Amino acid sequence: MSVQYVGTVIIGGSQAGLAVGYHLRQRGLPFVILDENDRIGDAWRRRWDSLRLFTPGRYDGLPGMRFPGSPSSYPTKDETADYLEIYAREFELPVRTAVKVDRLSKVGDRFEVICGEHTLFAANAVVATGACNNPRVPPFARELDESIVQLHSKEYRNASPIQEGGVLVVGAGNSGAEIAIELAPHHQTWLSGRDTGQEPTRAGSVPDHLFTPIMWLMATRLTVKTRFGRKLRDHFLNPPRGIPLGRVRRKDFAPAGIERVPRMTGVMNGRPVLEDGRLLEVSNIIWCTGFTPVYDWIDLSLPTHNGVPIQNRGIVESCPGLSFVGLPFLYSLSSALLGGVGRDAKHIVDHIVSTRPARMG
Repeated sequence: MSVQYVGTVIIGGSQAGLAVGYHLRQRGLPFVILDENDRIGDAWRRRWDSLRLFTPGRYDGLPGMRFPGSPSSYPTKDETADYLEIYAREFELPVRTAVKVDRLSKVGDRFEVICGEHTLFAANAVVATGACNNPRVPPFARELDESIVQLHSKEYRNASPIQEGGVLVVGAGNSGAEIAIELAPHHQTWLSGRDTGQEPTRAGSVPDHLFTPIMWLMATRLTVKTRFGRKLRDHFLNPPRGIPLGRVRRKDFAPAGIERVPRMTGVMNGRPVLEDGRLLEVSNIIWCTGFTPVYDWIDLSLPTHNGVPIQNRGIVESCPGLSFVGLPFLYSLSSALLGGVGRDAKHIVDHIVSTRPARMG
């Protein structure tokens, strides 16, 4: 069993963890980034094949490095993954891949991070695992007939595993809308869920080039320190709901052969039941129902709200030295986006620096 001491341990090596690492590197502070994936960027590579970001490249850069390519293009998920890998290499960030953290606790004034047979002790711990790790699927999903193929959007890659017959896509946000559009040419497709609304312009359109700067300004300026920012946060997080449609428009569904139906509320005789009592005969269900936070590996008895530890701009005041980054509305709507996470990462590193003499980080 190996033991190592380090100033700061960052748990999670995607955009949030890398941004924190960048700012720590700029300050000359010792740290290590732990990521359970085999390769930097794999969290993006494993998303569905046709996925593109909903913000153009000019808004997708991490601190110190712009996103390559056209500033007006919408990067693919693989381009995003490759960018993160290049970013880590460019700034020589010490990322240890294929390292899963089993437990985070505290021993005295230091954090203990257990990863299999290896243990790290650190003055500071930054949790950068993001908000898209644990798929949310309703409990009644287990009552569906075993002949129905069930996939969560996290598992969906393309149409190849979808069997012959109809498809019910549950969840009408951006993920559900785009996957439904992709499947509709080959399968009878129903899209179930609340209408999340749509952005005023279609992503990538000419009007969108004019509208996006305004949207980005709102996404970054309406912080939780403002009244409107708090209202926006509560709108999206209490309860959690999808953001308005970006690339797909409501008017696209009918021409594509997609039938919009009410929410799925249960199961009867192994088949999905809708809110209006309708029973659907389908062979496949794609759950685009979001994610739930899972922090059962954190053994620190933290106060939580909606399953997320209570924090102030990512800093957990009840547990000195602990921070979170990359969560939706940590500070603003942009907090979970590539181009917005850098501001939160800098704030956390500034805090680490300000407390370092007292905490020997």
